[in-house]
Amino acid sequence: MKLTNKQTQFLKAQAHNLKPLVQLGNNGLTEGVVAEIEFALGHHELIKVKVPTDNRDEKQLIMDAIIRETQAIKVQTIGHTLVLYKQSDDKKIKLPKA
Repeated sequence: MKLTNKQTQFLKAQAHNLKPLVQLGNNGLTEGVVAEIEFALGHHELIKVKVPTDNRDEKQLIMDAIIRETQAIKVQTIGHTLVLYKQSDDKKIKLPKA
């Protein structure tokens, strides 16, 4: 699924007031963390994930791995926070038309 600019802007606005639902710990990206992210995406569709590392390259690798493993769409990255969207079967978030 590819988002249009209008849909991306809509999701950014929706995510503005959200708090990060998942935060990576000292163990980094584990199978349990990926499972928790997938569960949160299935329940909420739009979530924030906090990746607390000061190494930019490591942070980017972790974020890319999260996107690849969950097959979610990256809406945006703000500092250490990744905003993800993945449409569920219930389609809770109504995206604007293209």
